[in-house]
Amino acid sequence: MGQRDWAEKDYYAVLGVAKDATKDDIKKAYRKLAQKFHPDANKGNAQAEGRFKEISEAHAVLSNDSKRAEYDEMRRLVEAGGERIYGYGPNRGGGVRVNIGDMGDIGSIFEDLIGSRGGNFGFGARRGQDVETETTLGFDEAIEGALLTLTGGTKIRVPAGVADGARIKAAGKGAPSTGGGPPGDLFVRVHVEPHPIFERSPNGDLTLTVPVTFVEAALGAKVDVPTLDGAVTVRVPPGSSSGKVLRVRGRGAPRPKGGPSDLLVRLVVEVPKKLSRKEKEILQQFAESHHESPRRHLESHLRAASQQAS
Repeated sequence: MGQRDWAEKDYYAVLGVAKDATKDDIKKAYRKLAQKFHPDANKGNAQAEGRFKEISEAHAVLSNDSKRAEYDEMRRLVEAGGERIYGYGPNRGGGVRVNIGDMGDIGSIFEDLIGSRGGNFGFGARRGQDVETETTLGFDEAIEGALLTLTGGTKIRVPAGVADGARIKAAGKGAPSTGGGPPGDLFVRVHVEPHPIFERSPNGDLTLTVPVTFVEAALGAKVDVPTLDGAVTVRVPPGSSSGKVLRVRGRGAPRPKGGPSDLLVRLVVEVPKKLSRKEKEILQQFAESHHESPRRHLESHLRAASQQAS
């Protein structure tokens, strides 16, 4: 996708959020739409699949601070009728940043950006420039690994379990030298689309939030939860509270360096919004017989606060 095509898309409208939306607003909007249009829930529906890709593309840009800032700036320039040249300048650190869809003939790109602006600068054979680019993978692709084929036929192997934000190096796949030296390297920054229910922790574990009833939390229960390769039964200990994490070893995502990570199941206790008269009576009887306070650790602070107020 060209820079101008990228800028002319209104990603805020795609997700249905305001231009000053917070990252949390963007995440909530994406999750809601992703669940509605996910291919697994709309098998054979090409329109839903296209909508899901559009939603994922918008989220990949707006959830990334640097990409969102660049996108907002390009949108502003395009709307004002202007245009900016990206990827060349004295402060770019010696590299050129391009989008995969814009790579085309790498040699001609660098001839235009570098060769015609000073040749080899009088140093004879020099190493080619490094190329910085980025791509977005679906969650499943990142888990299973993928073989990327860039424009021009360059292939990049993405390891299974690659994390969002990972930077993959392909030695010698960058720009050719304009003076007969070795080519530069290619660096691909990988962005991973969020999954409707799974997330990845910083150390690579797979995380899943699972609601349980307050009866299950109080008495304990066995609950079936999904994993990436089937279901597994977890035991909820009696007296569990919201936020308790249960670890299922070896049932997470693959690690790039080998071996599976763990699945972390985070419990959320759901309290019923409506109770029958009999249910209220039972709970009232329980409250009268159960005198332990969950706020006992706050009593000394409450006394101190009362003394300060008086």
